[in-house]
Amino acid sequence: MNDSTVIVLGSINTDLVVRSAKLPAPGETVLGDEFYAVPGGKGANQAVAAGLANDERPVAFIAAVGDDEHGRNAMLGLSRANVRTDLISRIEGVPSGVALIMVNHAGENVISVASGANALLTPAMIAALDDGLFDSARVFLSCLESPLETVAAGLARAKSHALRTILNPAPASRDLIAAGVLKNVDLLTPNETELQVLVDRMVESDADTIVAARELMRHGCGGVIVTMGNRGALIVDRNNAEHIPAFEVEAIDSTAAGDVFNGVLAVELAAGHSLLDAARMASAAAAMSVTRRGAQSSIPNRQEMLAFLADRT
Repeated sequence: MNDSTVIVLGSINTDLVVRSAKLPAPGETVLGDEFYAVPGGKGANQAVAAGLANDERPVAFIAAVGDDEHGRNAMLGLSRANVRTDLISRIEGVPSGVALIMVNHAGENVISVASGANALLTPAMIAALDDGLFDSARVFLSCLESPLETVAAGLARAKSHALRTILNPAPASRDLIAAGVLKNVDLLTPNETELQVLVDRMVESDADTIVAARELMRHGCGGVIVTMGNRGALIVDRNNAEHIPAFEVEAIDSTAAGDVFNGVLAVELAAGHSLLDAARMASAAAAMSVTRRGAQSSIPNRQEMLAFLADRT
């Protein structure tokens, strides 16, 4: 089945979440209010966001899981969210990915990830994919929870088939600059913290953000969208900068907000919408997600997104 217009390459994790009044400092123990386990992983979150935003075609997802309960549950959840699972490799003898997440009452979080099978997604697996997958697609999206060389191989393969490429540089690493990965990236989507890591300095104003974004463009990427939480997003190209205001909501958990933004952005661009309109829809979906708990459990479907926007126009 080679009819997907969006391809996502990325990680699959099970999120083990503790909510508490505050996040612990190093060496500090904090008593939590509750614990829950939900499907996550930046790649899977982005794939589910894209799948739920797409009424017409399933999203193709390139990933890896272990042959364990976490992996089986993740595959089941993905298949229910309009995401193809035929491109997900099952690797014996290693666990599926797990993320340990702590969330405070303001919706802020800290996350540590044990990659498991995600670390064994290889460039050879990308090379083995059928050309038809890329021939029918329009947008390729990835993040950095998979090995950098595999992400680079995916981006290069996508560009060779004239796809529009999006890279969410999370977790951020300057290695992608040294490796020349940005030459195959049409749109880079860091948050403010990730932007600072990539340019290796503090970014303290919108003017600083624009300068930093254009610095990254000089390393090869075509444009940058910087997500800024409750301050919205900033779209930067070589000539212009456009601010997308945030939607006012009461945040309780920001765990997957960036992933939701990227997944919906990919679907909207694949459908032929302008970057500005696509970013607005992505911002609406991300705003909705922070009002709900969990990662994939927080992601709205297309009908919910449209109703949200209709209420605010």
